[in-house]
Amino acid sequence: MAERGAPTAGGDQSGGKTPKTARGRRSLRALLDAAAEEFGEKGFHEAAISRITARAGMAIGSFYTYFDSKEAIFTALVRDLSGQVRDFVTPRLAGVQGGIPMEQAGQAAFLAFVRQHKEIYRIIDESEFVDPASYREHYARTAERITARLEAAEARGEISPGAAPGAAEVRAWALMGINVFLGLRFGVWDDGISIEEVTRVSGDLVANGLAPKGERP
Repeated sequence: MAERGAPTAGGDQSGGKTPKTARGRRSLRALLDAAAEEFGEKGFHEAAISRITARAGMAIGSFYTYFDSKEAIFTALVRDLSGQVRDFVTPRLAGVQGGIPMEQAGQAAFLAFVRQHKEIYRIIDESEFVDPASYREHYARTAERITARLEAAEARGEISPGAAPGAAEVRAWALMGINVFLGLRFGVWDDGISIEEVTRVSGDLVANGLAPKGERP
């Protein structure tokens, strides 16, 4: 995960109010962390700016130094969480050799992140209705990163060629779907099973499919 001292998502975090000082960046970080707690517990509609600032240990007037509204901080939070996932997973793939082991490592890293940030599911799910553009961007950018990894692995001969043009993108969305629901079941609902056990089973599925050995179509 990215350093907690600064926002992680790309672009303008606060509607033209991006802080220029270290103190301002710490304050913005505190607001985003507090918003994650508030939206994660209460949901968008029941969340309150006053409780966000209270959680952050800030005066309510300070909120408007960075955000114009509850909707604005929610949008910034979705982008920030998306950036945190990226920054948590990416370094854990460094040095992993082979396309399939890399996707297994990606699954494990995502599960580890979810277990630390279970609120991400409620926030991302609500963004489909509160801010559909950020919701779509979150998944599209994730799929782009997976697609790039698969294309590189295929070029190195580490995974099979796709069955049709554009196969890497289809595969990427399929793998992302697996990861999302593994995170929900074994990260949010129940984290009692070890990540290693989950990814061993899911990794075998990714590597070998469902067909009996020697009878793959």
